[in-house]
Amino acid sequence: MKQFAFTLILAAFTTCAMAQHEHHHSAEHKDSIPEHKIEDHGPVMSHAFSKNLPMQRNGSGTAWLPDAAPMYGYMLHSKKWMYMVHGNVFLRYNNQDIARKGTRGASQFDAPNWVMGMGQRAIGKNGLFRFSAMLSIDRLTLGGDGYPLLFQSGETWQGQPLTDRQHPHDLFAELSVGYTHALSKKTDVFVYFGYPGEPAIGGTAFMHRPSSLYNPDAPLGHHWQDATHITFGTTTLGVRHGKFKLEGSLFTGREPDENRYDFDQPRFDSWAGRISFNPGKEWSLQVSKAYIKSPESLEPGKNIHRTSASIIHAKQLPGGNLLNSALVWGYNYQDAQHKEHAVLAESAYAFGKNAVYGKYEFVQKSTHELSLDEAVYGHDAIFNINALTLGLNRRLLTLGKTDFSIGTQATFYGAGKKLEPVYGKNPWSYQVFFRINPGRMM
Repeated sequence: MKQFAFTLILAAFTTCAMAQHEHHHSAEHKDSIPEHKIEDHGPVMSHAFSKNLPMQRNGSGTAWLPDAAPMYGYMLHSKKWMYMVHGNVFLRYNNQDIARKGTRGASQFDAPNWVMGMGQRAIGKNGLFRFSAMLSIDRLTLGGDGYPLLFQSGETWQGQPLTDRQHPHDLFAELSVGYTHALSKKTDVFVYFGYPGEPAIGGTAFMHRPSSLYNPDAPLGHHWQDATHITFGTTTLGVRHGKFKLEGSLFTGREPDENRYDFDQPRFDSWAGRISFNPGKEWSLQVSKAYIKSPESLEPGKNIHRTSASIIHAKQLPGGNLLNSALVWGYNYQDAQHKEHAVLAESAYAFGKNAVYGKYEFVQKSTHELSLDEAVYGHDAIFNINALTLGLNRRLLTLGKTDFSIGTQATFYGAGKKLEPVYGKNPWSYQVFFRINPGRMM
């Protein structure tokens, strides 16, 4: 089944690449970084939630990226509609705790993946309608319990909490629509509905940040920062004025269930609010707050107050080189004994056919989240987890408008002496992968 899934993903991207190659007979190559040109004929694609902002500001859900952020995708036009498709596929060997210093390590061949399509069209002089769909066949390529990732936690498999593994994403990761009305060039009001979708909490989710595109792994602080990007039932109202945006959401607090192919019950029992500010084309900042009701199915009586802040930076350097970075903080407050922080700092530098990237994470996780013996470690103990990831990516070829690359990365963990009986002293992981993704657009 996994071999079939690998073949399906590879065929889909290759077919799309060949179709793009036939539709646009030449791709413009600027210096050493290939880019494909957005065609001059037909309507011009704007931001998904504003006719007066550039499409480069599109993040995940209604979140913003910097205007200088690079875009990777395929673009098509009809007389009234504009479409874009993008995604990421990693065919990978992943080995966590190579030296087997502890008891939690594992290795696996797998393929983290996602593909997203969106379309938009003008409605009258001031209106803008958009839709998007994001799909993932993680369940086929990773298995029901996802992939090994030391110190990761969140969601369940076969009625048990997933620990030291990253859960697979749902087949339908987003199905959403939105409408924006421009009151003036500086002011927009908009509405967004997703089933599933992403409420206004946190910044752009990790798989859509340019600084994390080369890294197959979800952040260890995923459930502190951006795990709500797949929410079965969310609606957002917002207003943008100049460089600021204010928005609020009602959404379902419960995280997705173990069936990755169904549609979970919408509840609309939680809320979120976010303020975003883009002071210039290279920066995007946000601060947000949410009340999340009963996120974990195994702990239905426990609710979370989540606070998040992030800074995303994008710099286009001479010669077509790119520097993208992000600083993300998330804070979960359950009660006085359960309040935990997660901080992530990541950066990626792309030059020529190469990219080097790194990520540092600090996460606080409890005895429960790490599935530790409470008799040994205590019921309310909190552990400070540190992780440093360094990686390389090299593009092998560009077929049509699709890039084919190879990459490798290593992660070094530190969690203190108390956890050495379980994890060993400073375990580390290693992985190699073959990456398929749309090329960069001008």
